[in-house]
Amino acid sequence: MPDTRSTSVPGTVRARALPAGPGPTARLILLLLLAAVLVGLATAVLSLPPVAPGLGAVVTEHLPASGVEHPVTAVLLNFRGYDTLLELAVLWLALLAVWSLTPAPLAHEPTANPMLAALNQLLAPLMILVAGYLLWNGGHAPGGAFQAGAVLGATGVLLHLSGRRLPRAVDGWPLRLALLLGVALFSLIGLAVMAGGAPFLTYPPASAGGLILAIEAAATLSIAATLAALFLGGRP
Repeated sequence: MPDTRSTSVPGTVRARALPAGPGPTARLILLLLLAAVLVGLATAVLSLPPVAPGLGAVVTEHLPASGVEHPVTAVLLNFRGYDTLLELAVLWLALLAVWSLTPAPLAHEPTANPMLAALNQLLAPLMILVAGYLLWNGGHAPGGAFQAGAVLGATGVLLHLSGRRLPRAVDGWPLRLALLLGVALFSLIGLAVMAGGAPFLTYPPASAGGLILAIEAAATLSIAATLAALFLGGRP
């Protein structure tokens, strides 16, 4: 039965009836569906070969033509650039979905913690430096745009928690340009190489390193802006 509790104080508004939860039949159906998913996942994992051959030898063979020295970066930004482009697009679409629901809850300015503000004065420059190092390091060692963007986005979150706010002018088209820059530059470079007769996202070996670095720099900014904007929970 729904909960129909209400107040009896004169002049007050009667409370709404709370909706009833799912019944035993609905819960049983949900349990069976979850069990089916669990069985399917377990079957798929157990059916994998004990030792997978993988594509490491193929990646190593073509690594000199990728423009970078690290195999993970070569796969993510060159050999399987479609996947990375779609991952950036998914982040962007997630933010658009959040922005379509509600504005950011910035009706009042929270009281800044002085200790957190002082700590961020030390941490923020260091985190920006670490993000730049991860971006540059991705060409020949572990790192890259997603790691650098995560660190840079965390910097924005810490600055927000310490009471810092972006200027009003930045909340407009500059913020939206930063959010779209990664997907836009990635797509434009892919279309540009097609104009030269190559397939989409197939970079010329002579310029692959520079193109990948440009894509990763734009992706770093977009990932950082997206993560920080998602933390706010709504559009500016």
